[in-house]
Amino acid sequence: MGATLRALRALVLLLGFYLLSLVLLAALAGVDVLVFGWGHGPLTAKVGFVTVLLAIPVVRGMLMLRTPKGEDPPGLPVTDADEPRLWALVRELAAAAGTRAPDRILLTGEVNASVSEEPRLLGLLPGPRRLTLGVPLLIGLTEAQLRSVLAHEYGHFTGGDTRLSALVVRGRVQIGRVIGQFHAKADGKVAADRARQERASAKRVAKGRKAKEIDTTGVGATYRTMARIYTAYGKLYLRASLSTARGQEYAADLTAARIAGRDATASALREIPALSASHDFYLDSYATLGLQARLLPPRGEFFGGFGRLLAAREPEPAKPRAELPEMPVGPYDSHPPIADRVRRIEALPADGRADEARGAALTLLADPERTLGALEDAVLLDELLACPRAAGWEELLNASMAAGLAATQTPLHRALTAYTGRPATLSALLDVIDDGRLWRLAERLPLSEVAAAAKGRAFREFVRPVLLRSLRTMVLAEFSACSLLSWEFSWTGPATVRLPGGDTGTGDAGPETDLDAALQAAVADHPDTGRLRALLPSAVQNV
Repeated sequence: MGATLRALRALVLLLGFYLLSLVLLAALAGVDVLVFGWGHGPLTAKVGFVTVLLAIPVVRGMLMLRTPKGEDPPGLPVTDADEPRLWALVRELAAAAGTRAPDRILLTGEVNASVSEEPRLLGLLPGPRRLTLGVPLLIGLTEAQLRSVLAHEYGHFTGGDTRLSALVVRGRVQIGRVIGQFHAKADGKVAADRARQERASAKRVAKGRKAKEIDTTGVGATYRTMARIYTAYGKLYLRASLSTARGQEYAADLTAARIAGRDATASALREIPALSASHDFYLDSYATLGLQARLLPPRGEFFGGFGRLLAAREPEPAKPRAELPEMPVGPYDSHPPIADRVRRIEALPADGRADEARGAALTLLADPERTLGALEDAVLLDELLACPRAAGWEELLNASMAAGLAATQTPLHRALTAYTGRPATLSALLDVIDDGRLWRLAERLPLSEVAAAAKGRAFREFVRPVLLRSLRTMVLAEFSACSLLSWEFSWTGPATVRLPGGDTGTGDAGPETDLDAALQAAVADHPDTGRLRALLPSAVQNV
């Protein structure tokens, strides 16, 4: 569908909203005329009052004359003086696409790129343009892949998609606004009726009578019926406008392949889903690692560490790139499935451009470290930026694990407190074990019905794994509180504990083996804390 036909459809959909509103207003006016024709009285006044209340949200929705302007996402604006190479690439690709370059570039912390325009007269006249570019894309893509991503976004400019969005967005906002107002009115009616019934019920109770059950069934039904009418049209509106959006994505992909090359476009489409998944993992496991200890990574590393993770785990994303997810298309999806888009691009004839611009896209930035640091200032919340910075990732990990161990409350902590009536400490637990009361303490652990019903050895086998895990945590917390514990940081796997008196505790003998043996002895059928007590003082002596 060409831009003219898409513009016509967007205009028809928007006019459909006004037509629906006029029909409903006419229906309400017809009700008033019909009722007033019967005569005047309380019923006539009530009906007139209700129709006026129903008409107000409709009229408000119709009188929204301006298309709401989207706010900038959190990001770092960069000028030509800040990033000359990036701006040169942006202008070069705009010229290749035959369109006007963006007026602004905004760097963000998302795995995403987008373009927007603020046109005038519902898209009839062009307006300022903005390119939003996620720095994780610069970190994870090659320059050729980034060229493809930018060329795809320019495809939306050349297709008139950004200018038509003014019509589409206006219709969505107006419909949503009317629906929201009707639901708010209905909710207000329900709240008022419930309050009235509760007051009446309280009076009945005060007089010694039985309270009536609160029932708001049917209250606000007229408002909700009006909301359902607009919701039905809203679903039609979304289906039509979003199906058009999917066609726009296919057309923009072809623009990308023409400008940046078939292979770069296909590889970028394959790479971005894997990059997005890796970035989510990085944020959860690394960038926010020190939040419990109120500590941030070194300056620039909150976003820059993502590149270190990708470099260390380079082979891992290969499978997601090769096996694209086959996702069904829903009626309200604005983008076609990635797998379908890749197949369409890879079906194009080879263009001999497979080896172009294979360097890292991040090198387009004049000073990546400076930009990554400035992006943190622009994107992160002020309360996070107020946190001190760790000197390195090792310090961040150690502080995080220490804070986590200090705050950990295992099932054994809670059971010990309930059993002794005193704060749960490792020393108190060892005393309970030496007194021969471990299995009575274990009865206070959260147990399944089968475990709680078990007796003797069977009971001990059920609870022993929980005891071992909790006891190990308490011992590690004791080492950590004495500053005797450290952790081996890794970009490729989980952190490894370093116990006192050894390196990483991963060999066949050493601190880890000694600790495991001591823990096993402490929760054996006939518990013995001797090994564990001996290990703890020896650790303290190593301070």
